[in-house]
Amino acid sequence: MSSSRRLSAAFDLGTTTIAASLVDPATGERLAVTGGLNPQRPWGADVLARLGAAADPEVLAAMKGSLALEMERMAEELLARAGAAPGELAGIAVAGNPAMEHIALGLPVASLAYPPFRPLFSSGKEVTTLELGWRRELPAYLLPLPGGFVGGDLLAFLFGVRQTARPATLYLDMGTNAEIALFDGERFLATSAAAGPAFEGGNLRCGMAALPGAISQVAIEEDRVRLGTIAGAPARGICGSGVLEAVAALLSSGVIEPTGRLRPSSEIGSNLANRLQEVNGIPAFVLHRDASGLVYLDQEDIRALQLAKGALRGGMEILLAKAGLSLEALSRVVLTGSFGAVLAPAVLKKVGIFSEKMVRITGFIREGALAGVERLLIESDGRERLEGLAQKVRVIPLSGTPLFEKLFLANLDFPR
Repeated sequence: MSSSRRLSAAFDLGTTTIAASLVDPATGERLAVTGGLNPQRPWGADVLARLGAAADPEVLAAMKGSLALEMERMAEELLARAGAAPGELAGIAVAGNPAMEHIALGLPVASLAYPPFRPLFSSGKEVTTLELGWRRELPAYLLPLPGGFVGGDLLAFLFGVRQTARPATLYLDMGTNAEIALFDGERFLATSAAAGPAFEGGNLRCGMAALPGAISQVAIEEDRVRLGTIAGAPARGICGSGVLEAVAALLSSGVIEPTGRLRPSSEIGSNLANRLQEVNGIPAFVLHRDASGLVYLDQEDIRALQLAKGALRGGMEILLAKAGLSLEALSRVVLTGSFGAVLAPAVLKKVGIFSEKMVRITGFIREGALAGVERLLIESDGRERLEGLAQKVRVIPLSGTPLFEKLFLANLDFPR
């Protein structure tokens, strides 16, 4: 293998998962891709918990170190998968929400944790991988951070969509830190709704990232439950798409009420009643049972999804109100997220995130942020154009906004 190539690695640092790929900027080709769990999960499942933990300088150093080890390991895996020599890797680019980028650099996080919630840098940051804690030195670029909760991952998603942005286009990155942008014809209004990890399967009793063995598809036909898992592996947990499809199916079957209450078996007049039981004293619906145990959704999991979808829908409605638009005025919706499967927009309507019109105008993009980082690496003027895009983003904070709190509460129930 020739070592004359100069390859680049793209990273999307999610709160729950990390995606990475290897590209050849000379040809524009993606040579390898990989993904895994963010190793910082022991310090908290969501951004606020991580910020709280990172307030301690020793913990911050440990969080930075764990991330550096995993990123360097992923880079080596990508090179091996592509049959490339270590010396061919010439640089990396990293997108993440502000907390992830600050922790990657070992920067204090107090400015993100307290009002007015501002990052320590807003333009893209040129550093080396040594500054990120790697053992080997390479040029590294961290994407711009438009605001305290709107980061390089949303910018990468917007950049990767190949801006044919029509007015009234809504962009949704449904992760642990759900980021939302609305293009009004001139600029992007953007915000972040602290959805928690429910959309990625995190923090649920049987939740897991979108890895082999995760239930990613759920359908109920009459009283039969049909499941699909990632890589066809034996079911060992449930990821984001599985959670959303399961709740939508259980709503359609009358097992979950619009209030989110999981009905007991005594109220169910079909064989689905056999799947309802208490697990650790909490009502639950069993999706899969085998010798190694149960995979189930319980009442608290359903409540977590309600909180996530209330925050996401409330954030969407705030941006639309700021732009003087309604849901019906939207011309296009672009959706991404680490769900585990291509998510059917009808499922998002069933749980109350989408309107009927949104179902018809939604396009789904896998790895939206990662694709944007790759584009940045491949295009000769990519960095310049990305920085220009960052200038067009106006961040709308949700915290302490009475209208958001009202909309959040109004969107907790499922549609009737």
